Amino acid sequence: MHGIKVNELTTGARPIVPIASAVIGLVATATAAAGAPAAALDAAFPLNTPVLVTDIRSAIGDAGTGGTLLPALEAIADQTSPILVVVRVAPGEDDAETTANVIGGNTGGVATGMQCLLDAQAQLGIRPRILGCPGLDVQEVTAEMVIVAKRLRGMVYARAIGDEIADVLTYREEFSARELMLVWPNFTNQFAGDAVARALGLRARIDEEQGWHKTLSNVAVDGVSGIDKSVYFDLQDATTPAGVLNDGQVTTIIRMNGYRFWGNRTCSDLPEFAFESAVRTAQVLQDTIAEGLAWAVDKPMTRGLIKDIIETINAEFRSLKAQGRIIDGKAWFDPALNSQTDLASGKLTIDYDFTPAAPAENIILNQRITDRYYAGFADQLN
Repeated sequence: MHGIKVNELTTGARPIVPIASAVIGLVATATAAAGAPAAALDAAFPLNTPVLVTDIRSAIGDAGTGGTLLPALEAIADQTSPILVVVRVAPGEDDAETTANVIGGNTGGVATGMQCLLDAQAQLGIRPRILGCPGLDVQEVTAEMVIVAKRLRGMVYARAIGDEIADVLTYREEFSARELMLVWPNFTNQFAGDAVARALGLRARIDEEQGWHKTLSNVAVDGVSGIDKSVYFDLQDATTPAGVLNDGQVTTIIRMNGYRFWGNRTCSDLPEFAFESAVRTAQVLQDTIAEGLAWAVDKPMTRGLIKDIIETINAEFRSLKAQGRIIDGKAWFDPALNSQTDLASGKLTIDYDFTPAAPAENIILNQRITDRYYAGFADQLN
């Protein structure tokens, strides 16, 4: 050859594309007047079908006038304009039938109710990760939604049921899932799911503006003017009703420069996942790293490939650390987990660990009184 030959090499670490964490999965009922309004509702939100919503304002116009869909969309829209996957279910003749419709099932490969959220990835190319059934989240619904959330690696926001704080804390003991955050009380709105719907919208907004590492707590909620229960709060007193609710892993609502959700805790029975931010960090990292390494599957397992995989993960950790989304993380190859037989059979095990950024939930200030600042006081007057 007389000239220059260029070989294109594709080795080395690869950049990892962030996943979309701010997608809401909403299950709701909706009805409309007979005729054109009902036809528009059926066209926009057919029953038991995951529907992608990219323009929430337009969706509000097609959401009918009855049921939970319209007020839920309006409450979410007060916070942000997110991407949603909406599943509309039929209201039942009684509460039991409505609950059954919301939970749904899978018969002959056809999903109904909240199970349709599991089809969103295949049908719409998007995975909902912020999940809720505002106004419909009785205990049975919340329990089933947690199961869906585990499969989607998402987070459920649901109301804590009870008229008094003692009732709410008793209800909290019904759950032990890190994928669940309970909210109590409601905002002063006729819609029973108003607080949950606003939590869904605010969570999506925080993801977009700050990141999935910031908890729902202590961010002003838009479009509200009061709460339907008296929850006394004092920033310097942990024994207030708000503090008691937080100690019981229930997120409450306070008034402090506007209305805010107050609480960082999930219903996890594992201390590592007590904070909402720890759960969502673990979920996002799991999907981000797995999807970011799809290119490596089925390539020849050489030393170079293994080094590239490790460096790809560690590069992502360095980026997330620089952004303040994690404290740090590291991936490595452990020979003890990768025997000659395993490697020869195509099985490779890479370990990694990480430290999520915990919320500054308990800031302690030590105040002292002293006379030492009077030292030289007289000299300063002359």
